[in-house]
Amino acid sequence: MTGDLVQRIQSAYNKIEEMAKDIPGYKGYKDKEVRREADKLVRLQVARGFEQQMRRLYRVETHLANTGRLGVLMVLDRALMRLQFLIDRLKTASYGYAGLFDAAKVKEAELDALYNYDAAMLDSVAKIKALVDEVAAADQDEEVVKAGNALLEALEEVNDTFSKRQDVILAAPSTEGTA
Repeated sequence: MTGDLVQRIQSAYNKIEEMAKDIPGYKGYKDKEVRREADKLVRLQVARGFEQQMRRLYRVETHLANTGRLGVLMVLDRALMRLQFLIDRLKTASYGYAGLFDAAKVKEAELDALYNYDAAMLDSVAKIKALVDEVAAADQDEEVVKAGNALLEALEEVNDTFSKRQDVILAAPSTEGTA
Protein backbone atom coordinates (compact mmCIF):
# COMPACT_ATOMS: atom_id res chain seq x y z
CA MET A 1 0.00 0.00 0.00
CA THR A 2 2.85 2.34 0.80
CA GLY A 3 4.46 1.79 -2.57
CA ASP A 4 1.92 3.43 -4.83
CA LEU A 5 1.73 6.74 -2.98
CA VAL A 6 5.50 6.79 -2.41
CA GLN A 7 6.06 6.17 -6.13
CA ARG A 8 3.69 9.01 -7.04
CA ILE A 9 5.60 11.39 -4.78
CA GLN A 10 8.95 10.22 -6.15
CA SER A 11 7.77 10.66 -9.74
CA ALA A 12 7.19 14.34 -8.96
CA TYR A 13 10.89 14.93 -8.22
CA ASN A 14 12.37 17.90 -10.02
CA LYS A 15 15.77 17.92 -11.76
CA ILE A 16 17.69 19.14 -8.69
CA GLU A 17 16.19 16.40 -6.52
CA GLU A 18 17.07 13.82 -9.18
CA MET A 19 20.72 14.99 -9.21
CA ALA A 20 20.86 15.19 -5.41
CA LYS A 21 19.97 11.49 -5.12
CA ASP A 22 23.62 10.73 -6.00
CA ILE A 23 24.93 12.65 -2.96
CA PRO A 24 25.99 10.17 -0.25
CA GLY A 25 23.42 9.99 2.52
CA TYR A 26 20.84 12.11 0.71
CA LYS A 27 18.94 9.22 -0.88
CA GLY A 28 18.15 7.60 2.49
CA TYR A 29 17.15 10.95 3.92
CA LYS A 30 14.91 11.70 0.95
CA ASP A 31 13.32 8.23 1.04
CA LYS A 32 12.35 8.81 4.67
CA GLU A 33 10.94 12.22 3.81
CA VAL A 34 8.82 10.68 1.04
CA ARG A 35 7.47 8.08 3.47
CA ARG A 36 6.61 10.79 5.98
CA GLU A 37 4.87 12.82 3.28
CA ALA A 38 2.87 9.76 2.15
CA ASP A 39 1.78 9.15 5.75
CA LYS A 40 0.77 12.79 6.13
CA LEU A 41 -1.32 12.63 2.94
CA VAL A 42 -3.11 9.51 4.15
CA ARG A 43 -3.89 11.09 7.51
CA LEU A 44 -5.22 14.21 5.80
CA GLN A 45 -7.42 12.03 3.59
CA VAL A 46 -8.78 10.29 6.69
CA ALA A 47 -9.34 13.67 8.38
CA ARG A 48 -11.25 14.94 5.32
CA GLY A 49 -13.47 11.87 5.46
CA PHE A 50 -14.25 12.55 9.10
CA GLU A 51 -14.85 16.24 8.34
CA GLN A 52 -17.43 15.24 5.76
CA GLN A 53 -19.22 13.09 8.34
CA MET A 54 -19.02 15.93 10.84
CA ARG A 55 -20.76 18.27 8.39
CA ARG A 56 -23.47 15.66 7.81
CA LEU A 57 -23.98 15.18 11.53
CA TYR A 58 -24.14 18.94 12.05
CA ARG A 59 -26.88 19.18 9.39
CA VAL A 60 -28.86 16.43 11.17
CA GLU A 61 -28.43 18.25 14.47
CA THR A 62 -29.56 21.54 12.90
CA HIS A 63 -32.64 19.86 11.43
CA LEU A 64 -33.54 18.35 14.80
CA ALA A 65 -33.10 21.71 16.53
CA ASN A 66 -35.23 23.47 13.90
CA THR A 67 -38.02 20.95 14.39
CA GLY A 68 -38.00 21.43 18.15
CA ARG A 69 -36.46 18.08 19.09
CA LEU A 70 -34.04 19.61 21.56
CA GLY A 71 -33.94 16.66 23.95
CA VAL A 72 -31.71 14.62 21.64
CA LEU A 73 -29.15 17.30 20.88
CA MET A 74 -26.83 16.60 23.82
CA VAL A 75 -25.70 13.23 22.47
CA LEU A 76 -25.11 14.72 19.02
CA ASP A 77 -23.15 17.64 20.49
CA ARG A 78 -20.91 15.18 22.29
CA ALA A 79 -20.40 13.20 19.08
CA LEU A 80 -19.52 16.38 17.19
CA MET A 81 -16.96 17.32 19.86
CA ARG A 82 -15.34 13.87 19.77
CA LEU A 83 -15.28 13.95 16.00
CA GLN A 84 -13.60 17.37 16.00
CA PHE A 85 -11.07 16.13 18.56
CA LEU A 86 -10.22 13.15 16.33
CA ILE A 87 -9.87 15.36 13.26
CA ASP A 88 -7.53 17.70 15.12
CA ARG A 89 -5.41 14.77 16.28
CA LEU A 90 -5.17 13.37 12.77
CA LYS A 91 -4.08 16.69 11.34
CA THR A 92 -1.44 17.33 14.00
CA ALA A 93 -0.04 13.83 14.57
CA SER A 94 3.74 13.39 14.47
CA TYR A 95 5.40 12.43 11.23
CA GLY A 96 7.78 9.83 12.61
CA TYR A 97 10.76 12.11 13.10
CA ALA A 98 13.65 11.32 15.38
CA GLY A 99 16.53 13.64 16.00
CA LEU A 100 20.15 12.77 15.32
CA PHE A 101 20.89 11.97 18.97
CA ASP A 102 17.49 10.55 19.98
CA ALA A 103 17.52 7.13 21.62
CA ALA A 104 14.73 5.85 19.36
CA LYS A 105 15.72 6.00 15.70
CA VAL A 106 12.90 5.84 13.17
CA LYS A 107 13.73 3.56 10.26
CA GLU A 108 12.01 3.04 6.92
CA ALA A 109 10.23 -0.11 8.13
CA GLU A 110 8.74 1.79 11.07
CA LEU A 111 7.65 4.63 8.79
CA ASP A 112 6.00 2.08 6.51
CA ALA A 113 4.24 0.55 9.53
CA LEU A 114 3.08 4.02 10.58
CA TYR A 115 1.73 4.63 7.06
CA ASN A 116 -0.09 1.29 7.05
CA TYR A 117 -1.54 2.01 10.50
CA ASP A 118 -2.86 5.38 9.33
CA ALA A 119 -4.15 3.90 6.07
CA ALA A 120 -6.16 1.37 8.09
CA MET A 121 -7.95 4.34 9.65
CA LEU A 122 -9.77 4.74 6.31
CA ASP A 123 -11.94 1.80 7.40
CA SER A 124 -12.96 3.85 10.43
CA VAL A 125 -14.32 6.58 8.17
CA ALA A 126 -16.69 4.08 6.55
CA LYS A 127 -17.79 2.81 9.97
CA ILE A 128 -18.51 6.35 11.22
CA LYS A 129 -20.35 7.15 7.97
CA ALA A 130 -22.65 4.16 8.51
CA LEU A 131 -23.39 5.29 12.07
CA VAL A 132 -24.10 8.87 10.95
CA ASP A 133 -26.48 7.34 8.39
CA GLU A 134 -28.29 5.60 11.26
CA VAL A 135 -28.57 8.85 13.20
CA ALA A 136 -29.92 10.63 10.12
CA ALA A 137 -32.46 7.87 9.43
CA ALA A 138 -33.79 7.70 13.00
CA ASP A 139 -37.40 8.87 13.27
CA GLN A 140 -38.06 8.73 16.99
CA ASP A 141 -36.08 10.55 19.66
CA GLU A 142 -35.22 7.24 21.34
CA GLU A 143 -33.80 5.97 18.04
CA VAL A 144 -31.72 9.13 17.64
CA VAL A 145 -30.31 8.76 21.15
CA LYS A 146 -29.57 5.06 20.61
CA ALA A 147 -27.85 5.73 17.27
CA GLY A 148 -26.03 8.73 18.76
CA ASN A 149 -24.73 6.63 21.64
CA ALA A 150 -23.51 3.97 19.19
CA LEU A 151 -21.74 6.74 17.27
CA LEU A 152 -20.15 8.05 20.49
CA GLU A 153 -18.93 4.57 21.36
CA ALA A 154 -17.43 4.08 17.89
CA LEU A 155 -15.72 7.47 18.02
CA GLU A 156 -14.22 6.54 21.39
CA GLU A 157 -12.87 3.31 19.87
CA VAL A 158 -11.36 5.20 16.91
CA ASN A 159 -9.76 7.72 19.26
CA ASP A 160 -8.37 4.89 21.41
CA THR A 161 -7.01 3.16 18.32
CA PHE A 162 -5.37 6.36 17.16
CA SER A 163 -3.86 6.80 20.63
CA LYS A 164 -2.00 3.53 20.10
CA ARG A 165 -0.39 4.91 16.93
CA GLN A 166 2.82 5.89 18.70
CA ASP A 167 3.25 2.27 19.76
CA VAL A 168 3.98 1.41 16.13
CA ILE A 169 7.33 3.16 16.45
CA LEU A 170 8.02 2.52 20.13
CA ALA A 171 7.32 -1.22 19.87
CA ALA A 172 9.55 -1.72 16.84
CA PRO A 173 12.69 -3.67 17.74
CA SER A 174 15.89 -1.69 17.53
CA THR A 175 19.06 -3.27 16.19
CA GLU A 176 21.30 -0.44 17.35
CA GLY A 177 23.58 -1.02 20.25
CA THR A 178 23.29 -4.81 20.23
CA ALA A 179 26.36 -6.99 20.15
